[in-house]
Amino acid sequence: MHRAPPRTHSLLLRTLACLLCALAAPATAGSAYVAQSHKVGSAGVIELRIVFRASDTAVPRVLTLHCDPPRGTMPQPAAACLKLRALGVDAFAPTPRGMGLCAQLYGGPMTALVTGVYEGRPVWTRLSRVDGCKIARWARVAFLLPPTAAAKPGRAPGS
Repeated sequence: MHRAPPRTHSLLLRTLACLLCALAAPATAGSAYVAQSHKVGSAGVIELRIVFRASDTAVPRVLTLHCDPPRGTMPQPAAACLKLRALGVDAFAPTPRGMGLCAQLYGGPMTALVTGVYEGRPVWTRLSRVDGCKIARWARVAFLLPPTAAAKPGRAPGS
């Protein structure tokens, strides 16, 4: 078996370390932005920005929601704040690992990106309707999203 000389191995490790640092820098910068621009760590704080797209080519619609006091560009922000608080800290929880069997339903091309602070914790979650698990996540917070014509799941394309 051919082994790289120690000098080449060291250079390879340093290059790999630099590459990992470069990849981690934007994530760290993004986290710093969230921490500076929102009240991360303050229990009960809800400050959300939701970017909704009806399709990949649709113009995005941006909604905001702030609680205490309820306000933002979202219709009925007070009702949205109450519903979010009722969901608890798992409102934006991802599909649990191990849930590999999701119904092959297609709910439409809509997507939403939710960012900000929820109950004092940073939020960055992407929602879609491409399978049964993702449709369930969408449905949990659908009151935050604009109503759509394709609100009911259907069969996956080609099935």
